[in-house]
Amino acid sequence: MTKIIFPKSLKKGDKIAVISPAGAVEASQLEKGIKMIKSKGYEPVLGEHLYTKFSNGYNYAGTEKERLKDLNWALNDNEISAVWASRGGYGCQQLIQELSLKNFAKNPKWYIGYSDNTVIQSYLLKKGFASIHGQTIKTSSFGVTTESYELIFDILKGKTPKYTIASHQLNKKGSIKGELIGGNLALIYALLGTKYSFDFKDKILFIEDIGENFYALDRMIMSLELAGVFTKISGLIVGGMTNMGDEKDNKKYEESFDEFAYKLILDRISKYQFPVVFGFPNGHIKDNRPLIIGSQIKVKIENKVKIENKVKIEF
Repeated sequence: MTKIIFPKSLKKGDKIAVISPAGAVEASQLEKGIKMIKSKGYEPVLGEHLYTKFSNGYNYAGTEKERLKDLNWALNDNEISAVWASRGGYGCQQLIQELSLKNFAKNPKWYIGYSDNTVIQSYLLKKGFASIHGQTIKTSSFGVTTESYELIFDILKGKTPKYTIASHQLNKKGSIKGELIGGNLALIYALLGTKYSFDFKDKILFIEDIGENFYALDRMIMSLELAGVFTKISGLIVGGMTNMGDEKDNKKYEESFDEFAYKLILDRISKYQFPVVFGFPNGHIKDNRPLIIGSQIKVKIENKVKIENKVKIEF
C-alpha cells in the first residue's frame, strides 16, 4: 500500500498559481475567482499562458508545449504553495507523459480542479500525492455556491471536510472505509489500460460527468466492468450527472442529478455487493463540494429508518 503524501497547510501570503492546462478561458471569467484568492490573504500568481489561445480542432489554452511549461512551472516552483486550474475541458491527457515532479516531490502542494483535471490528479496519486477534486476558478463566474469555494479554502488551511447528506432512494446501504479515488468518469475511462490509470483495488471510487449520451455513459460503465473495476472497489460514490442524454433532451446546468443516468448505472452494478451513494454534491454542478483524492474516508449509508435517512462521509 502506497503511503499518500498530503501537502502542508497554507498560510497568509502564500502564493497560489492559476494555470490553464486544458481549455481556453477569458480574463473576465477568472476575475471573481482571482479576487477571492486575494480576499483570503493569498497571492495569486498567473501562469504565463493562462489566457493564451490555440485552436487545433479544439480551443486550447495554448499549444501543448505552452500548457506543459505552465503546468511544470506551477508544480515545481518552490515559491508556489498550491496550483489551481482555471478550468477543465480537454487537453490534460496531452501533457502527462512529460510532467515533471522533480521539485514537487520535495515540496508537495495542493492541485485543485475537476473535470479534465482528473488526468493530472490520477497521475499525482500514482506518484503518491493527494489532490483536491473541486471547483475550478472559471466556475466562480456563473453562480457556483460560496460554500463550494469556502470548503476548498478550509482544506488549504488544514481543515478536512465532513459531509452529511440525504440518502438517495437508489443507494445501497452499508458502511465502508478506504482510500478515495476517481473524478470525471470520461477521464477514468480514457485512462483504463494505461500506466496512468487509478489503482482500483480496495478503493472507494467517485464518478461524475457531464454532457454524455446515455449510450456513451453505458459504454464507459461497461468498460469499467470489463476491466474488472467493480470486482476490485469497496464502494462507489456517484456525483453530478449533468446534461446527460441526447442533445435535444439536455437539461439546464442546475438540474444536476439525472435520474435516468443513475438508474442506468445501478442496473450495471446491481450484481455487485459494495455500498453505493447516489447524488453526492460534487461534479459539474453549482453545489460542488470538494473531495480529497487519495484521502482515507469513512462512508456510512443508512436508509432503514426514514427519520435517519442520511449518508455520512468523514475524512
